[in-house]
Amino acid sequence: MQFKDVLVSDKLKEQLLNQVREHRISHAQFFLAQPGSHAFALAVALAQYLCCEHPSDTDSCGTCPSCQQFAKLSHPDLHLYFPNCTTKNVKKDPDSTQLAQQFKDFVIRNNYHIDMQEWLYELEGENKQPSINIRDCSNIINQNSMRSFMGGYKTYILWNVDRLHHTAAPKLLKTLEEPESNSLFILISERPDQILSTILSRTQLVKIPRLTDEELQQALMQALPDIDESTAHDIAIISEGNYNKAMQIHHDSAEQREMLDTFEVMMTSLMAYAKQRPITEVNYPHVQELFGDIVKQGREQQKSFVALALRMMRNLLMTNTGNASLAKVTEREAGILAEMSNLNLMHITKMADELNKALYHISRNGNTAIILTDLYFKLAACIK
Repeated sequence: MQFKDVLVSDKLKEQLLNQVREHRISHAQFFLAQPGSHAFALAVALAQYLCCEHPSDTDSCGTCPSCQQFAKLSHPDLHLYFPNCTTKNVKKDPDSTQLAQQFKDFVIRNNYHIDMQEWLYELEGENKQPSINIRDCSNIINQNSMRSFMGGYKTYILWNVDRLHHTAAPKLLKTLEEPESNSLFILISERPDQILSTILSRTQLVKIPRLTDEELQQALMQALPDIDESTAHDIAIISEGNYNKAMQIHHDSAEQREMLDTFEVMMTSLMAYAKQRPITEVNYPHVQELFGDIVKQGREQQKSFVALALRMMRNLLMTNTGNASLAKVTEREAGILAEMSNLNLMHITKMADELNKALYHISRNGNTAIILTDLYFKLAACIK
């Protein structure tokens, strides 16, 4: 992975390159990532640059034996650690080394745009609690006590380090504070509040900012030749800088449109019901039919629908309080929100609260048919 292929700001790349040029690389760095960012790719690009045999001022060469090994994530001085658990092939005492090839294939297949949920699906461990465990920490300590294979830097990338098991974390403290020479530890996480302060205090913070709407739009148009500029723009706006989310929205565009249609029908019905309009305008049977379709689609789709409704409420709040520039909406969504413009701050706040409760109960495996029906009447009460 070369810097030119990493989807982060040029300013951040230059910041890391300056550290190398000025020989002031911190031996332990904490990459504070944003959801859907290219943080793992950036870590590998930095490690590849340090080990490259013919680096330029701005990037690794990409052709030397070292770079070719990095392209396959098989360089002997690149050590990858990640949350792991028992699988069909690893029945007992799992660690990152046993699942290393599966993880490398997962990373390369997804072009380094990886997230924890997708990795859980890969492991078939959605109902487990994968962690970077004490066996991983022992392996790190043992590897760091040996010289590098190629005579240069040894890089340890700990992805989702917030899942470093609490009993294992203390074992790494001394190694992070006083590693062997030419060692680089890169810890990656989106949740710094879940990491021990004693771990964070031994690292240098590197913030990876969200992609701007313009950057994400350009990335989508490069990755998806068949996408038009308008669609890429709409997806970028509602993805909030999350590349993975943007790609998911593109792949599920039909489902997204259906959910937005359902939301519009629900809100039109609610407004009519709250204002005591004729029963034909309320058209509640149609709403129930759409709810039934959502229930059939599975729990993740159910949560996605409520999450979409919550996002629309947030944007409505921004629009109706004079902060329309902060609203992240497509042209279609803006039209729907315009029909709800008479809702005030109290209405929106109460409705958002009910939606959050519904999302919680769905996540806790409640009966979604009952939850959505109950949600409808509670939202109507909020509007009244």
